[in-house]
Amino acid sequence: MSEEERKKGFLPLFNGKNLDNWRVVGNDVWRVENGTLVCRGSGRSWIRPVKKYRNFILRLEYKLDKNCNSGIFIRTSEEGRPAFAGMEIQLIDDYGKPPGKRSTGAIYAAIAPSKNVNNPAGQWNRIQITADGPSIKVLLNGAESVDDEPGTPLKDRLTEGYIGLQNHGEPPAAYFRNIRIKEL
Repeated sequence: MSEEERKKGFLPLFNGKNLDNWRVVGNDVWRVENGTLVCRGSGRSWIRPVKKYRNFILRLEYKLDKNCNSGIFIRTSEEGRPAFAGMEIQLIDDYGKPPGKRSTGAIYAAIAPSKNVNNPAGQWNRIQITADGPSIKVLLNGAESVDDEPGTPLKDRLTEGYIGLQNHGEPPAAYFRNIRIKEL
């Protein structure tokens, strides 16, 4: 995290050393490797900080192995399906494919991104998710991916909940680093 981000009120969510202040939901296939949070293994699993969040700016970097299917949950619950109780920002190895409601940067199964700007498998990506009241904005690699305004298909979703990192548990791994948040 940069000094400029600290001055703007961002705080690290992941210390790069261990899983202190994180809770695994599902199979315990999450590890810290070289300062990176990594999910390898079989079975669906996600990991979340212990605290719930309502309005925030979340920034992180991620990369996916070839054929990986992952995501970032926001404002979700451990009850039911996290992608639909709250929301999931889809992360999937779909470089170069047309955008849809299940492509990288989409609010999974609800709102397609305006364009697909993710990098190929094995390369790092930067994502920023802003949840401010009923508005959700996603920037991927510096480009606007989703700008959801009130009154869309998300109006009945939770307005406060956990942030989570998810992997579908296929053999490919998902990697996350430099995870930081600013509460609004």
